[in-house]
Amino acid sequence: MHVRSFQLSDYRPVTQLLETVLSEECYELTMEAFARQLSWDSELVLVAVEEDEIIGMIIGTIDNNRGYYYRIAVHPDYQRQGVGKKLIQSLRGRFEQRNVAKILITADEHNEPILSLYESLGYATTDFFRSFQKLSIVAG
Repeated sequence: MHVRSFQLSDYRPVTQLLETVLSEECYELTMEAFARQLSWDSELVLVAVEEDEIIGMIIGTIDNNRGYYYRIAVHPDYQRQGVGKKLIQSLRGRFEQRNVAKILITADEHNEPILSLYESLGYATTDFFRSFQKLSIVAG
């Protein structure tokens, strides 16, 4: 397995992965964030590939010199095999290359079940960013 930056040809397999792994509500929110992040900085969207098949992905973003892990998804057949950890570590490397001041984990209701994964990698509850606003809503 290797981790690399998202490429345009990955769009269909990534959206299929997200449909498989995420609830309908989480999928809708994630697709909005995914599209925004691709338009801002696609280097912070990573995919895990095994034998030319996308088995996982992670979306990150940088805002005000802080790196955020937004959403991670790993195909059910590959869960609990280190794919998520590899994605998190790879994105952390991207954040470190850009000298972000702090790395935070978006801790919304959809990420709650996997916060222990981040804790196993050394993140503390103080690193969890809980926002009760939908960042995708634009006032107008």
